[in-house]
Amino acid sequence: MGDPPELRTERLLMRRWRDEDREPFAVLNADPEVMEFLATRNRQESDDMIDRFELSFEIYGFGLWALEALDGGGFIGLAGLSNVAFTAPFTPEVEVGWRLARKEWGKGYATEAGRAALTFGFTRAGLDEIVGIAPHGNRRHQRVMERLGMHRDPADDFTHPALPSDDPLAPHMLYRLTDREHAAR
Repeated sequence: MGDPPELRTERLLMRRWRDEDREPFAVLNADPEVMEFLATRNRQESDDMIDRFELSFEIYGFGLWALEALDGGGFIGLAGLSNVAFTAPFTPEVEVGWRLARKEWGKGYATEAGRAALTFGFTRAGLDEIVGIAPHGNRRHQRVMERLGMHRDPADDFTHPALPSDDPLAPHMLYRLTDREHAAR
């Protein structure tokens, strides 16, 4: 497949990670509001995540890109594709995902980057299906998946295997989009 490209949208650059992204990414991952539905991460954990993102690009030709605002806003988060890292009835599967700094919420960046990632996944990476995953309470994430044309069958909902079954974040929803559905949009 060659080197994974940078992706450009009208307002965003989705690019490989740089050393100067490590500090703002750690700040993002330590923000309890941004990480409301995930565990916060310290600097070392954030650095390890970036290393895994880069390894994914090398192995699979896709991953979670660093997200930069083209208006000079610099690093604002991440978006892209990743292999689901746990075993569930629907795995193996590739997931579309994003995480943005709080000050960037509400600008449509997640939807814009998600569309670019889906298009890349279907047209360049040759994927047949891409999923989206969110805890039941994460309505912001669910709305973005719906705007991306993804659909949910409640029969696909699952308990996240990395969480205790009584954890309020354990119940998750699975959204799907096929290559054929994407092409029809």
